[in-house]
Amino acid sequence: MLECKNSTYNYGWNSQATLQVFETLPMCGRYAFNATPAQVTEHFSLADVATDVATFMPRFNIPPGTDIPVIRQSPEGRRVLHLLRWGLVPHWAKDAAIGNKLNNARAETVAEKPSYREAFKRRRCLIPASGFYEWKAEGKLRQPYFISLKSGELLAMAGLWETWQSPEGDLLRSCAIITTGANALMQPIHDRMPVILAPEHWQAWLTASVDQVTGLLTPYQAEAMQAWPVDRRVSKAVGDDAGVIEPLS
Repeated sequence: MLECKNSTYNYGWNSQATLQVFETLPMCGRYAFNATPAQVTEHFSLADVATDVATFMPRFNIPPGTDIPVIRQSPEGRRVLHLLRWGLVPHWAKDAAIGNKLNNARAETVAEKPSYREAFKRRRCLIPASGFYEWKAEGKLRQPYFISLKSGELLAMAGLWETWQSPEGDLLRSCAIITTGANALMQPIHDRMPVILAPEHWQAWLTASVDQVTGLLTPYQAEAMQAWPVDRRVSKAVGDDAGVIEPLS
């Protein structure tokens, strides 16, 4: 469901996406966001949090196609948190279905690919998370792992956002997560990981020029991260409870 917006700049998004079961999981294809609006506001120094964000959290198994909390810079220069659809729909797209294929943007080509290059120049965002999942091939099976910061703090994944207008005039605001090569912690699990931004780089990512942020598209320091295997029921989006991030006993 799309929502018509009449204001010249309205960066909210109130629709509820239909959760799907994804048997083929891209990188980054699932993540967790277990925090209260108050915790997120304090951690990221937010000036505004949309009311519908409170109904979203906490979530422990977020798939693409979901409306997710995203931090952007408002025209007034404030950090704001609203829900955007995960799966980027470029403003020039003929059909919103293209977003099903644009969950992730590769750091190596994000400045060149037509689907991402304009957003990379002008519409960058932070996607807050408690941690993310990746699947390690073990013979014929794939073992999911939960990856997070050792500090237990929320992390910020580098993202892009776009506004698309349907033929009927309705607006859809969407986003994608940028991925890069794996660090030493991730390499035994998967060859890709989300770009994670350190707090001192958040503001630059939101507002600086492309030349100033390209150097941030690198793997996060492995020694600051942790990973453990979790229950395979996280492979389906219906497995969304605190138990799915617990280490296997």
